[in-house]
Formats: sequence, C-alpha cells, structure tokens
Amino acid sequence: MKRVAVLTSGGDAPGMNAAIRSVIRCGVAKGWGMFGVKQGYAGLISGNIVEMGTRDVGGILQKGGTILGSARCAEFKTEEGRLKGIRALRQLGIDALVVIGGNGSQTGSYHLHKLDYPIVGIASTIDNDLYGSEMTIGVDTALNIALEAIDRLKVTASSHQRAFLLEVMGRNCGYIALMAGIAGGAEYIVIPEVESDPEEVAETLHLAYEHGKEHAIIVVAEGAKYNANALIEFFEKHRDRLGFKIRATILGHVQRGGEPGAFDRILASRLGNGAIEAVDRGEFGVLVGLNKGKITTTPLEEVVANKKEISMEMVELARKLD
Repeated sequence: MKRVAVLTSGGDAPGMNAAIRSVIRCGVAKGWGMFGVKQGYAGLISGNIVEMGTRDVGGILQKGGTILGSARCAEFKTEEGRLKGIRALRQLGIDALVVIGGNGSQTGSYHLHKLDYPIVGIASTIDNDLYGSEMTIGVDTALNIALEAIDRLKVTASSHQRAFLLEVMGRNCGYIALMAGIAGGAEYIVIPEVESDPEEVAETLHLAYEHGKEHAIIVVAEGAKYNANALIEFFEKHRDRLGFKIRATILGHVQRGGEPGAFDRILASRLGNGAIEAVDRGEFGVLVGLNKGKITTTPLEEVVANKKEISMEMVELARKLD
C-alpha cells in the first residue's frame, strides 16, 4: 500500500482546499494511506505530518485558504534543511509528496526531486505566472474579485465624477490587472511587463474627462514601476491636467481570501486527481497543470527554468479597447 503526503506552500489561493480534498480522497479511493503536512516546508522539516482520511477533508471544498497552512522557511533553502524534511517523510514510510503551490513552492519541489525524493507538484497561484499550466488554481476567483471591485468602484465614481486607481496583486506578473482591466472596461492598465508613462496615463484621464465621461478607472498591478502610490504622487503634482478628482483603492490580500468559484473548485479537483494518477504510474519530478483543456505534466526542471510570459495579444487588445 502506498503512503502519500500533501502540503501547501507559498501564498494561499482560492481552491487550495479543493486540491487537498481531491488528493486525499483520490488517494484513499486507491486504498492508499494519506497524510497532510502542516505549515508547508517548515512543517515538513519539523515533522508536523498527520494521517488524513476522507472525513478530514469533508466540508472544505468551498473554503478559501488552506487547512494545512503555509509558512516561510529559510531552513528549507539549504540542502541540510531539505534532507531533514526527506528524513521526516521516510521515518513515516511515506512514498511520495504532492506539493500544491506556485513558483517558489515548485522550486522547492525541484530541489527535493534532485535529492531523489518522489515529488509531484500541483500548479496553484493567483498570479498565473507558473510555467507548465495555462491556468493555475486561484486565478479565476481572484480575477472575479478584482472585477467585482471595478464594477463597484464605477458606481461610486459615476456618482461623484471621479477617477479611481485600483491596484491589484501581481508583484512580477500583470495577468490579473490585464484581464480584470479588459473585462472591467478600464481606461488604462498598468502592468510590470510593459513600460508605462504617467504622462500618458494623465492624458488618458484628461481626454476621458473632456469627452464627458462620468468616471474613469485605471487598473494597476502592484509590481508595476508606477503602482498606485507612485501614480497618485505624480497626479498630486498635476491635478489641473486631470479634470477628475482621483482616489486610489488597493485591493491587496482581499483577492486571496475569497471562496473559490466553480472553475477553481473543478480545476483543483482535476489537478488533485492528476497528481495521484502521476504517483500511481511512477511519474515524479513533474508539475500537474492544465493545458488546452487537458490535465498534463511538465518536468519540474522545465518549470523552474522557464518564465511564463504574458500574452502580448491581450496587451494589444487592451490598447484597442481603452
């Protein structure tokens, strides 16, 4: 009988619990012993590993966050720390580990794989910047939260003839800002991948005001050179050029904490099953992701070596629509 553990690492994403549930239940369905590692790689090193069954993951499908928890762990960045984690797994006779997380988490998976421990990763990050999966767990829910914020801000903005800057998460990747901006009809979108000129943003606001618009929305990724704070500082010095009074709203971690929508629950369930199937056929050192509608695996070596680029086609579409 196989014994398999699952852990969540890095930033939480809506749908992580659905993935945990799927891994545990799909493993139990095969007659395997299933375990959960609490508090990510830190819990792995300390041996905070508990046996889990179907009832332990009951009622979590709709919950945001992760019941297993997540934590930063400097010790895991060392080979000594990683070997300590492997020893903790082997002491319990655990044959394989499933890691649910994004870039940093899967880099950790790759290092464990290089130490010859059987690893399977599951793509989960709201930034959608992980190579090996067209969509990752949490993206759809986070995007819809951002879109709802845009729609709500438009109501207030129209009532007071104001412009709003909405800053969304995306330290190195502007996917959420780009897609939310297109879906929400933003006047301008600022992302890290494309250099933006605050003069151009100001001119866009001025033209919208001159054309009689009752509101204007600028969507900004937090990692852009000109994020919300930088743009507000610039606009404070050029108030007379805007026409609109302008306010900034920083959405922040609100995007992480939402209950997962249907897409993320289904995606997480499929990826969890895909991870168990990979373990069953002995395919390790891979990331389980979604590509062209199918559950696929990508070698972790490729995942950590490549950067997922933003779609320039969508960037061009945003320019045409603003």
